[in-house]
Amino acid sequence: MDRLTSAFWLIIWALLGASVFYGVNAESQRRSAQQAEGKLDSGDVVRLVKIIDGDTILVNKAGQENTTILILGIQAFESKIERDVTAPYGQAAVDALEKRAADKPIRVLLHSTPKDKHGRTIATLFVDDNDLGLSLISDGHVLAYPVYPFPSLPVYLREQAAARAAKRGFWANNEVVVRADALIRDWRKRAP
Repeated sequence: MDRLTSAFWLIIWALLGASVFYGVNAESQRRSAQQAEGKLDSGDVVRLVKIIDGDTILVNKAGQENTTILILGIQAFESKIERDVTAPYGQAAVDALEKRAADKPIRVLLHSTPKDKHGRTIATLFVDDNDLGLSLISDGHVLAYPVYPFPSLPVYLREQAAARAAKRGFWANNEVVVRADALIRDWRKRAP
């Protein structure tokens, strides 16, 4: 094997190893956040403990264990993938969640399907009577996620169209828009 071929395979193995490392680390963080889950009911008021990513948070209801919540109707880009064009927008979603929800009471409205396949509670969250997911869509931080249908989905989709038309958030980056459109097409195939 010549030197160029050896270098090529070394790079491939290094990239594969890094991918496995980051994947295992992400799954470990997700599982540790879900180990002890408290019980939530619609209307409960919780406080933010930790932001896991742009669409998933860890909350606490007084006197209970922490609960991981997947915010209904949104999907954020990953923020921890280095050199990915979408990562800054995933981080923008995390930052927006921090700004909107830190140190404020959060009201929970549970979805009719209470948990996703990862065991996270699925809910719409309200801060100061504002739908947290809808505000993130409006600012172009996240995509409307139609896989778990809910009554406000048409409003989310309209708000997403308005954010896209105004080129807010990631909608201003053509490369990210191509990725977003690919995700949207995939979700349409999976939606009931």
